[in-house]
Amino acid sequence: MGKNNHRADEALQGLSRSLFITSPDLRDIISGRSIPTRSAVRQILERLPEIEPDSRVLQIGAGAGYLAAVFARLARSVVVIERTNALADIAQQNFERAGVGNVKLILGDGELGAPDRAPFDLIFCSCFLDDRDELVKQLAPGGSLICLEGGNTLMPNLVRIQAEEEGVKRTELGPVSFTRDSGEVLIDLGYIDEGSLSKARAEALRQGKSVLSVARKNLKIEDGELYRSLARQHGLQLGEADELLKRLDQRLFRRFSKTFLDNQRLLPIYADGDILIAATDNPDVQTDDVLRMHDYESVVKVLVTPTDFRRIWSAIDLSSRGSELLSWNETHQDPAASEDLLDASTRELSHYLVSIYEAILLDAVSANASDIHVERYHERIRIRIRADGELRDLTHYHLTPRDHAGLINVIKVRAEINIAERRLPQGGRSHMKVGSTNYDLRVQIQPSLHGEHAVIRLLSQTGRVLGLKELGMSDQVARFYQRLLDNPAGLVLVVGPTGSGKSTTLYAALQELADDGRRKVITAEDPIEYSIDNIQQTRARPEIGFNFADAMRSFVRQDPDVILVGEIRDAETALEAMRASQTGHLVLSTLHSNDAVDALQRLYDLDVMPNSIAGELLAVIAQRLAKRICDSCRQPAEPDPTILRELFPDQVPAGFRCFDGAGCKQCGGRGTRGRIAVVEYMQVNDDIRRIISLQPPAGELRWQALDSGLITMRDSALDHVINGVIPLSELPRILPQERMAPEIRGGRRST
Repeated sequence: MGKNNHRADEALQGLSRSLFITSPDLRDIISGRSIPTRSAVRQILERLPEIEPDSRVLQIGAGAGYLAAVFARLARSVVVIERTNALADIAQQNFERAGVGNVKLILGDGELGAPDRAPFDLIFCSCFLDDRDELVKQLAPGGSLICLEGGNTLMPNLVRIQAEEEGVKRTELGPVSFTRDSGEVLIDLGYIDEGSLSKARAEALRQGKSVLSVARKNLKIEDGELYRSLARQHGLQLGEADELLKRLDQRLFRRFSKTFLDNQRLLPIYADGDILIAATDNPDVQTDDVLRMHDYESVVKVLVTPTDFRRIWSAIDLSSRGSELLSWNETHQDPAASEDLLDASTRELSHYLVSIYEAILLDAVSANASDIHVERYHERIRIRIRADGELRDLTHYHLTPRDHAGLINVIKVRAEINIAERRLPQGGRSHMKVGSTNYDLRVQIQPSLHGEHAVIRLLSQTGRVLGLKELGMSDQVARFYQRLLDNPAGLVLVVGPTGSGKSTTLYAALQELADDGRRKVITAEDPIEYSIDNIQQTRARPEIGFNFADAMRSFVRQDPDVILVGEIRDAETALEAMRASQTGHLVLSTLHSNDAVDALQRLYDLDVMPNSIAGELLAVIAQRLAKRICDSCRQPAEPDPTILRELFPDQVPAGFRCFDGAGCKQCGGRGTRGRIAVVEYMQVNDDIRRIISLQPPAGELRWQALDSGLITMRDSALDHVINGVIPLSELPRILPQERMAPEIRGGRRST
């Protein structure tokens, strides 16, 4: 920086870089040079000619305005030309925030310069320009044009161009590094501040980890969104484990030390000629050591999330060891024979099976699965996961019956289940953590003909469950449900078969009450599926004589406003729910029944007095879960005529439309992604109370409910179809055949 060394230091220290990175709008449009690091700006100033206090500077390309603001502290005036409206607006806001007044921002073509404001002592191009002739003409005598050159956008060369009598003089000033590590990118994206980054760097140094792995633990953001942003900022491709595993070349993995790959956070996937493609979850990782050790021209990094990195690592590790372990022949041991404790292969097998179990869990988490099924049929072992309500096989696990028995034992040990008992069904729980998310695992072991089967339910403990607005209910039903929560007393039931999302709907209400904070809420659950702040949650334990009914009897002495009981399973619990409602409490619960009206029949079967039901029941919500159409590949579809004939036996309404998913990378080619509740809503009014107290047949009850405004599941499903939320093909799956057509209301067919 020559004579201006002291002035430049003052300019950098007196101007906070954080003032130029606070706009969230930058996330999609900034590049490595839009907000250069302090180090990059210092390198630039060191290579520039002296900037006198009365100098006039022209900068081509505003970026976020940081470099122009530094120039403004060194020169008398700065003119900035920016051709992108969005960046110009952001830069102007940042200038005002930083109190920089001697900068004039112009929207226009940088190659034309600003001839009406020339001459300039310094013209600095923050972008690559092809034509510089007009800019050279706008230099003052002795002035310099500084340009970026070279093919590497993150490490360009600075070139100085001067106009002299004998012609244009060109001088190489050396390279400038615009690279940012992931910590700086996190700052620029607004995820953390400089203080938090400093702490993360210190902790990473102590633990021998990357800054990113330490910093991300405290970020309130999903890995998918974070790594998409990091890939975009680092100019890397964001890969997915499923796609990369299809191209995996096992031979490459054997050429590297496992310790080296784990330390480097690099996994070789395949080679394309002399180019090695490697997966990493650390965008800052250097590939120089790989190039020195192996004969490749370059290494192309593919960024993956930490979960996908672990999945790929597990798949590679299991495959490399599986050639030995999975090729063992099944032998029939003498039942009297004891295991040789000195046999190393037994211990190796146990470690191997633990790795398999962890890999299966990671596969399930990555697919956002709700359940894992481990099954045995004769000699065939089947591993399946349930995602979006659909079971899918994990075909890359090839286990023998011996492996299956060992895997079941691993699952039992983790869930604290008796491994010696193989004749009776058993249940247990365990926990795991993937990244920043904790999971509660509910394990059920069931004996079968050929061996024990295991079902593992995964419940993520995120600290906050879905809110009412996120459930996907229609606006009308959502308003009704919200209003129910304001009632001082009464019974609200959410009904449906197992796996229909009843608990999610109730937990959404709990989250709403927790956020409101004005009422005391107590729950009795078995088990507690999600932990919610500001809600007093109690686990029912029937095995020690503390069931739902016992919990409710004790709750009424705790002065609650709202009571949630996980499920009304028996007459005793139903009776206590009615009593709690009668004594001035709002009671929320679930019930297993097929629809809203069937729930009334279920209460009759539990010997609840019809007058009690009529007096205390506020509403019944029945629901099923339907697959959502993937937002990324949704398209208009031609309706299936068979389904249309069932839905509209008389005439298809004019303008009826439906959608489906074409299948894309985001949804794995399925066309659907996630699920949404299709609900039936019955508000209990005076007419329904009158008919409930008479305990009529189920058909008569439903006719009265229809006449009183029952919102049927068919109504909700058709709304979702027309709005492009679910495909038409879902309706036969979630609606009984007799409910596909419009129902009779007061002697007339509904529309």
